[in-house]
Amino acid sequence: MNIHCLQHVHFEGMGYIQTWANEQGHQVTATRFFEQEHRLPTMSAIDALIVLGGPMSVFDEAQYEWLVDEKRFIREAIDAGKKILGICLGAQLVAHVLGAAVKPALNKEIGWFPVFATEESKALPWFYELFSAGPTVFHWHADKFEIPYGAINLASSDANKNQAFAVGNQLLGLQFHVETTQVDVSALIENMNADIIPGNFVQHETELITGIEHSEDQSICKGLLSCFFH
Repeated sequence: MNIHCLQHVHFEGMGYIQTWANEQGHQVTATRFFEQEHRLPTMSAIDALIVLGGPMSVFDEAQYEWLVDEKRFIREAIDAGKKILGICLGAQLVAHVLGAAVKPALNKEIGWFPVFATEESKALPWFYELFSAGPTVFHWHADKFEIPYGAINLASSDANKNQAFAVGNQLLGLQFHVETTQVDVSALIENMNADIIPGNFVQHETELITGIEHSEDQSICKGLLSCFFH
């Protein structure tokens, strides 16, 4: 499988997704919008799409002109029936393209917090099985998405009732991160330190770093990717 990745900033990469892809023998290509020379592939050249996170908003087209092309590409990928996984900003972009609202969240979430599978998620049994026990996952976001029309609300947290959605077996949006490594956490702290303002759902730097133990076995990430991209 040729999985194409849309990457918005140098400090939010594939993380454990790359490890999983290597183990499964999948080819990974990328469009890195932060590089001056970036190019989107032809739709026929890819089998699936992963849209990663980033500090910008889905509405920041004046500052990041490539957002226009990215949204168009996501729309084309949806219409072409490609499987798409959106993570954080990526999920917001997919929701936005589908016509759902994206807006500032009541509570900024930065840190390691549990998410819980909803009753609706039983329609996607593998997701319910992975998240029914409320695993602790990584969050770093100030915006949130509403659930797109026709999608299933898959998960919630204490801070945000909309943590994940699915449209059939084709589209999956995660407000949280399952791919985060120690390197990723350190890079976010270094580049996004100004976001770490005390709040009900904002952890201290020390908690952010020590919390990596929640993802070290990679079971949630690998389970989700293997089930979704089967």
